[in-house]
Amino acid sequence: MLGRTYVDENCSVARALEMVGERWSLLIIRDALLRGFCRFSEFQRSLAIAPNILASRLEGFVEAGLMEVRTHPDRVGQHTYVLTEKGRQLAPVILALTAWGDRWAAPDGPPVAYQHQRCSGAIDLQVRCSICGDLSATGDLTARPRRTEPA
Repeated sequence: MLGRTYVDENCSVARALEMVGERWSLLIIRDALLRGFCRFSEFQRSLAIAPNILASRLEGFVEAGLMEVRTHPDRVGQHTYVLTEKGRQLAPVILALTAWGDRWAAPDGPPVAYQHQRCSGAIDLQVRCSICGDLSATGDLTARPRRTEPA
């Protein structure tokens, strides 16, 4: 059974959950990625999240290198929270969760559709084999431990 942290888990999923596994985390990242939010008030208004919880999540993102704090260009003393490359790389996670939610948790159908800005094409996330190019169903996936050389 997992405790409150996953530090003893030798698993990349568990390690990622240490950074973004709390219930508000990916919603904050979603708003930063897809809505362009960067101000505390924008996140709070969008999510109706308690200020202390939002402050804690944003501070954690900064500590984890997912966001950086910048001084607001127009308002002295105010800060913005901007995604770093590490934070922007969560986009496929957001897209995968959206696709899963659209299929299994949206009884009235998908509430949003992601489009490519330049051509308006639908964004599609695929799992593909790097050798043969097969679009694998999840039943075709397996995980194996990586070999590590003795020190």
